[in-house]
Amino acid sequence: MEAHRKELLKDSEHVFLEPSLKFFPYLLMDVKYTRAYDKTGEGVILWGLVDGEMVINTSTWEKTHGFTDCIASSATRQEFKVINALASHGGSWDRDGLSRYLNIENNVLDTWIDSCRKKSLIVQNGNTYRLHLQSPKLQVIPETRLEHWLVTKPTKHAQRVQKRYRASQIENIAKAAFGNDFAVRKTLEIFLPVYSIVVQNPDSSQMTTYWNALNGKRFLPPYDIE
Repeated sequence: MEAHRKELLKDSEHVFLEPSLKFFPYLLMDVKYTRAYDKTGEGVILWGLVDGEMVINTSTWEKTHGFTDCIASSATRQEFKVINALASHGGSWDRDGLSRYLNIENNVLDTWIDSCRKKSLIVQNGNTYRLHLQSPKLQVIPETRLEHWLVTKPTKHAQRVQKRYRASQIENIAKAAFGNDFAVRKTLEIFLPVYSIVVQNPDSSQMTTYWNALNGKRFLPPYDIE
């Protein structure tokens, strides 16, 4: 609060109210996968059980974008082949390009494309297909870069944010997205402490901001988190 006082309090008529600490659930997965040049990579993935997205780097809390939709539609391994192909090509590609890239029979490709369209994962514009997402971010290494180790455990009476996804849903979507060589060795549910800082405005209205207690940076939870 002191570090961001000038940012949060515009003048002396704006005042801090009592802050609170919320704990957001994440799934920590110990994984292995195939790197380039046929080498095996081992690491961990941190995946949100509230927003359904993977954390790419704990220092910045950069996240993927698009896995939430894939979880909601129960995207399969075959559908992810189309999704990943489009993602690798900037989010859109024509049918001939997809066919050459995936190297599958036309009737199989049509089945996969039709399935993705029915689930609103892709849309068709003429002979071009594109991901039905704004600024998708799905082409990532299946490993979270841990700049801070996560050791905090919420106390018995801590304010825990309710999970929206089951661990099994996260595991299934990760396996579908990252291919046959991806394996989850073990999982652990952990909690990220997030400060809820409330500022009372001169008109008695309130503004709430959230701050990642791990790296001290602004945290953007789902819009309907109280």
